[in-house]
Amino acid sequence: MRAAEPLRLWYRQPATNWNEALPIGNGRIGAMVFGGVNSERLQLNEDSLWSGAPQEADNPDALEAMPKIRELLFAEKYSQAQKLASRTLICKGPGSGKGRGGRLAYGSYQTLGDLQIEFSGDTNSPFANYRRELDLKSATACVSYEQGGVRFERESFSSFPDQVLVVRLKASKRGTLNFRARLRRPEAAGLDSADNDELIMTGQLWNGTADEGIRYAARLKTICDGGKVTAHSGELRIENATAVTLLLAAATDYRMQLPDWWQGDPEAKTAVQMKAASVKPYKKLRAAHVADYQKLFNRVQLDLGSTDAAKLPTDERLKAVSKGGSDPALVSLYFQFGRYLLISSSRPGDMPANLQGLWADTVQPPWSSDYHANINLQMIYWPAEVANLSECFEPLDRYIALLTGPGAKTAKVHYNARGWTVHTLANPWGFTAPGESPSWGLTPSAGAWLAQHLWEHYQFSCDTNYLRRVLPILRGSAEFSLDWLIEDPKTKKLVAGPATSPENTFITEDGQKASLCMGPTMEQEIIWDAFNNYLEAARVLGVNEPTVAEVEKAKSRLLLPQIASDGRLMEWPEEFKEAEPGHRHVSHLFALHPGKQITLRGTPELAAAARKSLEIRLASGGGHTGWSRAWIINFWARLGDGNKADENVRALLAKSTMPNLFDTHPPFQIDGNFGGVAGICEMLVQSHAGEIELLPALPPAWQDGSVKGLRARDGYEVDLSWKGGKLASAAVCNVSGDGICRVRFGDKSTELKVRRGKTISLNENLKNN
Repeated sequence: MRAAEPLRLWYRQPATNWNEALPIGNGRIGAMVFGGVNSERLQLNEDSLWSGAPQEADNPDALEAMPKIRELLFAEKYSQAQKLASRTLICKGPGSGKGRGGRLAYGSYQTLGDLQIEFSGDTNSPFANYRRELDLKSATACVSYEQGGVRFERESFSSFPDQVLVVRLKASKRGTLNFRARLRRPEAAGLDSADNDELIMTGQLWNGTADEGIRYAARLKTICDGGKVTAHSGELRIENATAVTLLLAAATDYRMQLPDWWQGDPEAKTAVQMKAASVKPYKKLRAAHVADYQKLFNRVQLDLGSTDAAKLPTDERLKAVSKGGSDPALVSLYFQFGRYLLISSSRPGDMPANLQGLWADTVQPPWSSDYHANINLQMIYWPAEVANLSECFEPLDRYIALLTGPGAKTAKVHYNARGWTVHTLANPWGFTAPGESPSWGLTPSAGAWLAQHLWEHYQFSCDTNYLRRVLPILRGSAEFSLDWLIEDPKTKKLVAGPATSPENTFITEDGQKASLCMGPTMEQEIIWDAFNNYLEAARVLGVNEPTVAEVEKAKSRLLLPQIASDGRLMEWPEEFKEAEPGHRHVSHLFALHPGKQITLRGTPELAAAARKSLEIRLASGGGHTGWSRAWIINFWARLGDGNKADENVRALLAKSTMPNLFDTHPPFQIDGNFGGVAGICEMLVQSHAGEIELLPALPPAWQDGSVKGLRARDGYEVDLSWKGGKLASAAVCNVSGDGICRVRFGDKSTELKVRRGKTISLNENLKNN
């Protein structure tokens, strides 16, 4: 057994299914590496490979029915309102097909297919000394074993600089590498030999009515060291080689939001990419890949200590944790694996990461692997700023700008509102209408929640030029919220509705069961957040426009979070009975995280109410899905309870993590991976309450440790070390801030003046070292 290797996932056997395979990606081209011995499978993806096409889904019936539905809700006739809303407050047409949009205009993210490698030679011999691993330091997947007296090694990576997938195969004895390589896809695929050492697979996807949607191309080239390569019947045959490099280029003709440099005919694009990459030696390709990747990955280091469990294979470590074992180094590995996934699935110029990031193995993955904007898409990008991967936010930034166009039309058609909106579901074709049922598809504040990320990006970067560029989007989000609000005739407060607390339902005193009401807590909290962020942006930029006064007036009249008679934070504007007390969504705690309306020191009564809500939700079975459990880690961290946060980190690993460390909803959804990373960051550093708080939720299980490179708002970077559960030292670097910040540890706080580009070191008492 090797010594513990903190930045490697490794296994003693090949993957037997997709949830055991190892992911690689460059943001655009991805693969799942199985690591077979006699047969290797790399399941392939290209991030813009979507079926479907733009559609007219906005529904004029919604606006006509809105006054009547509001009247019924204010009159507490929830069942009648629900029935009317189910016919009118929905999209026009089939919409997303309830998560199965592959053969509809809505579309689905799809697999690019497989690269299949079949070995020949002494394949009947048993194999020994097998090892399969994913090295997070170099972003490479490796397989090695001995068979028939020969040691075979394979190394795979997806290069961002060269925009190709690279597979390197080697044999320890000259001339003993023999295999066939082919590309295959379950549908819409044609194969041809572009040359004697090159294959090309092309096709066109379904657009909702015919095979006239996106066109794609995948090009495979073989470069041999010794031996020979020939093309036969749609496959490449390699004989008597010692080492072989396989290069795969892939592209589509999707254009709605990709940069100009990546548009055009996919066959031509892949030919250009392949020509440029194939003239470079393997070592040069690998060195460029590693250097580019490490510029991002190496920014953050985390050490939570280690036990003997760290010497075991990753799958065995997970099993041990599920039985109650302690493995703090596995938490560190999970954290860095999450950062690796974000780098691998969201790079500048690419599509945003979707529900499965970059990796999906069918033509109809769960929920079409789309962009769910009532929590999931936002959670995917929670680590981008705090975990020092700000560049990885660029695809979402660009996507939000894309959605404001169709979102403005939806706002007008459905609500006669200014600004823009997005509901629960979105896709690359600009779908912003509600889903097919208001119970889960009506979340008009989802756009405002997305806009929060724009303000957060400014808060971490302090880039006023960026803020000036996105101010119209923040304004549009606030304007939609202004027009979406209506006065409650009883309380005279401004409330939003009809709306839901996403996917949850309530029961009234007279037995009505419904999901729609006026002013559900999450909707009110997100609107408060949208108003606050817009006002802050206007203040920073010195903007005094008419919308500022409108927003200030409306913000003062908003229905704010309420505390129920049992001490819980209310999920709806009245104390309704919960139809499902352990529901996976905990949406009414948005103001605690990722919002900042509720803080421990600023609003202690609301924080206590949020805590009680969380305790009861968990006691009733909440947190039973991966992303929900990840969100709960962030809640406990914001509440300053490291022990509870750690309990849920362990539960995430034990109950919602697959052998390859992918999160499971179930099935696989990548948001839980990213939510978990964000939660660990929140346990170590917080900066949402106007100060940088060090170790706000350090659990007893992490007695000694250190972290380097976490980011804090207002342009700071933080390094920490601790011993015996207490701060030992800290360093605060001013990356782009104004030079003045407040730092807190427990009851101690201090104000620092740090010049840009400089670092101040602090001891356990927050005194300068």
